[in-house]
Amino acid sequence: MVMAAAEEQTIAGPVPGLSVIRVVIADDHPLVLSGLETLLRDYPEFAVLDRCSTGAQTIAAARRHRPEVIVVDLHMADMDGLAVVHELRDLTPAPKFVILTAQIHEDQLIDSLRLGVKGVVLKEMAPKLLVQCIHRVQAGGQWLEKESASRAMAKLVRREAKARELATLLTPREMEVVRLVARGGTNKEIAAELFIAEGTVKIHLHNVFEKTQVARRAELVRFAQEYGLV
Repeated sequence: MVMAAAEEQTIAGPVPGLSVIRVVIADDHPLVLSGLETLLRDYPEFAVLDRCSTGAQTIAAARRHRPEVIVVDLHMADMDGLAVVHELRDLTPAPKFVILTAQIHEDQLIDSLRLGVKGVVLKEMAPKLLVQCIHRVQAGGQWLEKESASRAMAKLVRREAKARELATLLTPREMEVVRLVARGGTNKEIAAELFIAEGTVKIHLHNVFEKTQVARRAELVRFAQEYGLV
């Protein structure tokens, strides 16, 4: 979708005494990027400091301009929007992030919230909703796409229930071992990571297999994914 200018245009240019919101925009589709710029420049309360087509450009622009709000596409060729947020989350003063996307999975939304993203807007929505979103997050509020947010909250509740169940089944050390197995670690690598003997890793895995009734490493990976350990 190409974001068009708002239906009711306002007078372009700065307005004396108006509080300006300084924004950096990022999308790797040129038409979308141009549409975003056109949209925001039609509102005198926005100052578009830079337009970026890659994650690297967005990071550089944010560090150079120190914007108040960064609107970034979730899916860019060189770096996804969440990686950009992660890179810039400790910037001072801290910008507020708005994710722009065609679609978002509940896991991506959960990751967004953990990273401190305050706004998520679908590209299919009316352009004026992006304007409202920026206003809300700049004022300290939150703006999330309702359907995705509902699914994400439901998934978080399920994960928390599974985490409580898992805590009664495995010890904290056993959960660490399972998590590292799920990330592809060998016994030797896990031993080095946890500063324990390789034989101790084998003992932990033996206990895990017995407690979870899992027989193979591949099954343990699926177990870890189901219980949110990766």
